[in-house]
Amino acid sequence: MAMSGDFDALLVLSFGGPERPEDVMPFLENVTRGRGVPRERLEEVARHYLHFGGVSPINELNRDIIAAVEGELAATGLEMPVYFGNRNWHPMVADTVARMAADGVRSALVFPTSAWGGYSGCLQYHEDIARARAAFGDGAPELVKLRQYFDHPLFVEAVTDAIREALERIPPHRRAEARLVFTAHSIPVAADIAAGPPDGGGRLYSRQVADAARLCADAAGFADFDVVWQSRSGPPQVPWLEPDIVDHLENLSGKGVEAVVVCPVGFVSDHLEVIWDLDNEAQAKAAELGMSFARTATAGADPRFARLVVELIGEHLEDGAPRRLGSVPGYGCTRDGAPCVVGCCAVRRPAASS
Repeated sequence: MAMSGDFDALLVLSFGGPERPEDVMPFLENVTRGRGVPRERLEEVARHYLHFGGVSPINELNRDIIAAVEGELAATGLEMPVYFGNRNWHPMVADTVARMAADGVRSALVFPTSAWGGYSGCLQYHEDIARARAAFGDGAPELVKLRQYFDHPLFVEAVTDAIREALERIPPHRRAEARLVFTAHSIPVAADIAAGPPDGGGRLYSRQVADAARLCADAAGFADFDVVWQSRSGPPQVPWLEPDIVDHLENLSGKGVEAVVVCPVGFVSDHLEVIWDLDNEAQAKAAELGMSFARTATAGADPRFARLVVELIGEHLEDGAPRRLGSVPGYGCTRDGAPCVVGCCAVRRPAASS
């Protein structure tokens, strides 16, 4: 590919995170605006960020992904500048869209740092795009979000190799019996039930996570595995996807499990929820229980991830058939920029539960 077709650029769109201690509370206020989250809850979460110097690793990790994508684009011969925008912190997507317009970008593909369907994994990115274009007004670039990629072969390969590497960090005498546990970000049960294809199947997000886990476990040679959740928020009376990873470790220990490999398959990068919930809380619980614990790397740092992004671009430009391994629906975008062909993006935003 030597041309970008109808598209002038790529926008990498992500969640955002603070990069200085003084940014932490304003960032959290952006994340929770309009949800009525108590101040004390924000202060509790702020302490997680301040534990790491007030810096979330997510922005730097996204810059690393962008650099790798730029290199892959150059190697492929595809002329397409890459821009970076966030939902909740600088560089804000609205500012990035304004800069794209000033640079003469007329239309761009959008790669979200979420592989999943559902509201927060897919529809909210469409809302980010629409809000940024509306903020600019007439002449805003057309922005077309690329498809969900939870079961793309390159994603599965990267996660699978990370599982194999983590298993090697389990003591040899416990390795054969190590339990493989996949984690993803919990969401309210009602939101999960609501999101799905028009056939009424619902639970698109949790089914996609389970399907990705199955693919990676099979490829890594594990006949059995668990899918659990992490990073829930909100009042305890609101049901969220369970079990939580820390509770699950206690349950496994009660069954005699002495070693776990924990794979945060639901996360592209080692951002704060991964390093706090898994490297801090879950690892501490495992140590308390006398369990050997190894956490896998996330896929974003693997060279194959940049290849995945460029392959999705080429697939869209050439109207190519998507490379998919899974059995659960995954959706993409039409060439004319309509939000989605069918599926999760048709659902309404769930009520706030934080």
